[in-house]
Amino acid sequence: MIGSTTARTVGALLGAAALAAAGAVPATAAGAPHGHPAPRTATPIKHMVVIYDENISFDHYFATYPHAAGTDGTRFTAAEHTPKADNLLNAGLLKKNPNLYTPRRLSAAQAMTCDQNHSYGPEQYAADGGKADKYVENTEVDKCSGLFGEPGLVMDYYDGNTVTALWNYAQHYSLNDRSFSSVYGPSTPGALNLVSGQTHGVVSMDPATGTENPQRTKTPDPYAVVSPDAEGVGTVVNDPDPAYDDCADKDHTSTSALAALQGRNIGDLLNAKGVSWGWFQGGFRPSTAWDGKPSDYARCDTTHTNVGGAAAIDYSPHHNPFAYYRSTANPHHLAPRSVAEIGNDGRANHNYDLSDFDAALKAGNLPAVSFLKAGEYQDGHAGYSDPLDEQHFLVKEINALQQSPEWRSTAVVIAYDDSDGWYDHVTSTVLNGSKDTTAGSNGKALDSPACQSGPGAAGGYADRCGPGTRQPLLVVSPYSKVNTIDHTATEQTSITKFIEDNWHTGRIGDASFDQRAGSLTGMFDFRHPHDKQVLLNADGSVKSVGRIPHRPETASAASAASAEVPYAPYVADLKAQEAADTGSTSPALPATLAAGLATAVAASTVFALRRRRSHTGTR
Repeated sequence: MIGSTTARTVGALLGAAALAAAGAVPATAAGAPHGHPAPRTATPIKHMVVIYDENISFDHYFATYPHAAGTDGTRFTAAEHTPKADNLLNAGLLKKNPNLYTPRRLSAAQAMTCDQNHSYGPEQYAADGGKADKYVENTEVDKCSGLFGEPGLVMDYYDGNTVTALWNYAQHYSLNDRSFSSVYGPSTPGALNLVSGQTHGVVSMDPATGTENPQRTKTPDPYAVVSPDAEGVGTVVNDPDPAYDDCADKDHTSTSALAALQGRNIGDLLNAKGVSWGWFQGGFRPSTAWDGKPSDYARCDTTHTNVGGAAAIDYSPHHNPFAYYRSTANPHHLAPRSVAEIGNDGRANHNYDLSDFDAALKAGNLPAVSFLKAGEYQDGHAGYSDPLDEQHFLVKEINALQQSPEWRSTAVVIAYDDSDGWYDHVTSTVLNGSKDTTAGSNGKALDSPACQSGPGAAGGYADRCGPGTRQPLLVVSPYSKVNTIDHTATEQTSITKFIEDNWHTGRIGDASFDQRAGSLTGMFDFRHPHDKQVLLNADGSVKSVGRIPHRPETASAASAASAEVPYAPYVADLKAQEAADTGSTSPALPATLAAGLATAVAASTVFALRRRRSHTGTR
C-alpha cells in the first residue's frame, strides 16, 4: 500500500508534468463552436458508435439462433427466411459434442453466472488447435459464491428468450458469425486491439513515482509486461491497470505496477485529421473529483445494483484503452467545459462519462466517432453483470440514437472485448504466431503448440497469437443489410480499420493488425438504405418498427444554446473548483447529480464478488 503522502505527491506531479508536456489536456474556451464540421467520409456513415461490451462468445449468445425454446423469459418469434448461422444448433453439437459435457440452455432466471477463465494461455489450450474440445479442462469455473454454476457451465448458452434485444437487432439488421478477438486473452488486450490493433509496446510504471520501470537495469513487472526486451518493452496479455488514470490501482491505494503503452492509437489518427471523437464510459464521472492538489487523485467509487441485487463499482480502469496512452488519457477525469466541447479538443481530452454522450446526442452534438462502455453492472461480464442488465443498456442507447436526427447517417457496431472463456465451436486459423514457452498460469507453455507453429510474429513481437476466440458482432444502421448473416472473417481491429478507411486517417503502422483485418463492409448496403427505425422495449422485445421520421440533421437554436452552457462543477467546494480551473482541471458535478450520486453511494453495498484485478486471475 502507498502510505506516504510524499510518494503520492511525487507521482501526481510527475504524471501532471508529463501530460502537460504532451499536451494531453489543452484548455479550450467554454464558448467553443457548437456542432462538429462534417469531415469527408468514404461512405454515407457520418457517425459511428461502437458499443463495446464484455466477455461473450458467439455460441454463448447465438447457439440456437433463430430458434428460442419459448419456455421462459421474453417471447421471441423469428422472421421467416432467417438465414442460418454457424452455431451449435446447425453444427449438430448440442447433443453430440467432443467436450466433456454437452451444452445446456441457461434460462433468464440463471442470468447471473460464474465468471470463466479467459486468460491468454488457457483459451489457446481450450481451442486445442482447432478441435475446440478442451474447454472444461482449461477455462471452466463452475462454482462461485452466490451465483449460478454447474458442472459443464462453460459449455452453456442463452437464447432469444434472455438475449432478446440482440436477437431482435440481428433480425432487423446485420450479424456476423465469423468475428474473432484479434489475439487470445482477457479484457485489456481486446480493448487495446479495438483502438490500436496493437498490444506490444508496453512498459510497466511505478504507481508511486510515475517512473517507467525498468530502464535497462530492472526487470519490469511480469504481470504488466510479458516478453520484455532489453529496454523493458514488451506485450500485454493480462489486465494491468493503465498508467494515466487516477482511478487505477483502486484509486491509487494499491501498489501494483501500472501499464503504459507506446505508439499510436485511433484517437491520435482522428486528432490528426480533425475528426471529432470520444470514449464514453460508465462511472468515469468521479465520485470524488480531483481538487487540483498534486497530492490527491480523483476517485471512481460509484456503484449500481445489478438484477441479482448486488452492487458493482461502475468504472473499471483496465476497460479504458485510451488511458494506457499518454496522448489520449484524461487521468484526473476532468469534465468538458461545455456540451459543445464534447468530441473536440479540451481539458477532458476525449474521455468522458456516459452521461456526457447522452448530453451531446440530445444537443445535436454527436461526435463523428464514439466508443461506449457501460458501467460494470451493465457490460455483460459474468460475475458482476448479466445479459439482462446488458440489454437494458443497449436498448436505452440505441433507442436514443434511432430517435435522433443523426440516425440517418449513423452506424452502431455492437462488439465484445473477449469471450470470457465461454465455449465456442468455431476457431480461426492462426494468422500471427508466437513461440513463448514461459510457463503460464496453467503450468503449460504460455503459447500453445498451434500458436508456436503458426506464421512468424509480425514485427517480431511475441505473445500476440491470434486471431483468438469468436465473439458476436452486429451492425445496427439504416445502411446495414436486413436480417443478414455475414460470414466474412473479421476481428476487433476490423472496427479500427473501418474508422481509418471511412475518415481517411491512414494506418496505425508498427505491425498493427489493422493491415490484416477483414472488412465490415459485407454487413452494409450503402446503395440501398432501408429507412428503418426499430425501437425495442427494455426486455428486448420489439416496441415499434417504422420509417425514420424526417428530422433535419441540425440542432435547434435551443439545443445549440444549451450546448454552449458551461458544465457545472463536479465538486461543490467552490475554492477547490477555482483551484482546479486555474490548473486546467475538472469542473464539478451539477448539484442535482451530486446529491443523487451521494445517495446512491451511501445506499449501495460493495458487490461481494466484485474483484479488482489480481495477479492470479483476469477480468
